Amino acid sequence: MTIEVVNISKAYDGKTVLKDFSMLISDESAYAVTGPDGSGKTTLLKLILGMIKPDSGQINLLGDYKYDRVNAGVVFEEDRLCENFSAVENVAMVNAKLSARVAREELEKLLPADVLDLPVRRLSPVMRRKVCIVRACIIPSDVLVLDEPFEGLSAEERDQAIRYIREAAAKTPIVISAKSGEGLGFCKTVQMC
Repeated sequence: MTIEVVNISKAYDGKTVLKDFSMLISDESAYAVTGPDGSGKTTLLKLILGMIKPDSGQINLLGDYKYDRVNAGVVFEEDRLCENFSAVENVAMVNAKLSARVAREELEKLLPADVLDLPVRRLSPVMRRKVCIVRACIIPSDVLVLDEPFEGLSAEERDQAIRYIREAAAKTPIVISAKSGEGLGFCKTVQMC
């Protein structure tokens, strides 16, 4: 699958966030959309996901694509977890073909086994972030869209999460937003102003 972002512009309350922005997202590629807060990273990801509409420009889904929207595994800026569900339940619920056993095995790649059955509201922010990463990667998808997925993680935890994401993604394109490209040398960098 290929996602073509063509001359996208978007403003909020008269303030332009993106102006004539273009990029091409293709299979087997990873992209790091970097820049400071307010530079349009999250807006770009929401546009790609079809959560908001551009003021001008368009997003084209190219190839053998039968739908008008992208099917994506997503890590949002905020966790969006079901607070009273365990980590295992939060992951298993997004894929009907996934057993709790497989969800547990995937989570154990990033988290200690003794926290997986606790309600996620009891987990630390870093642990919650890791649950979000596993949940996004376990969804059969056309693209992985990860908005500041490593926020709060140490460099070692970030590197471990990156290895997990890359293995889980296989040939699926990855789009990661981050304030800097640190640890994202495997990605094509798209710098936002």
